Amino acid sequence: MTEYKIIISGFGGQGVVLAGSLLANAALLENKKVAGMISYGAEVRGGTANSTTIISDEDITSPVVDKPNIVIALNQPSLDKYKDNVEKNGFLVINTSLADEIESKDVNVVRIDATNIANELGNIRVANIVAVGALIKKSNILKLENAKKALPLVLKGKKELVDINEKALMKGVELAK
Repeated sequence: MTEYKIIISGFGGQGVVLAGSLLANAALLENKKVAGMISYGAEVRGGTANSTTIISDEDITSPVVDKPNIVIALNQPSLDKYKDNVEKNGFLVINTSLADEIESKDVNVVRIDATNIANELGNIRVANIVAVGALIKKSNILKLENAKKALPLVLKGKKELVDINEKALMKGVELAK
């Protein structure tokens, strides 16, 4: 059985929920089972936000993730909170624009300058998707074409954002090589 237990964490407004939704919808396109939860801090924008997504070949009994095998940390508080919880041989994606780099022998550390790359692309709010692209490239948890197909699904009613998010996704893939 293949099961990915993913935590995406950052400040409110960094697109934590959108990133989790993108992974979940891409997994559904691959006929995987999906479960998830979201959590916000007291202040939505600027407070802490977490998204958990579980992707599995089999039924999922609980959306709770205690020991993730994948963490995307979009800021330093998120990295501090989750860096020691990643399962051995799991993936830790670090947004090095807003978090310090770390070394680890037990997990695969993916370093991506997501916020600065998003800024270069013209929209700082796509840093989350840059990180997702890097994760997909390094971990092969999903097919890239399904992540692309899922973008319009999670950005419903916002067609103008699909192109910039697809560019961010591809930039993350490119830089993770």
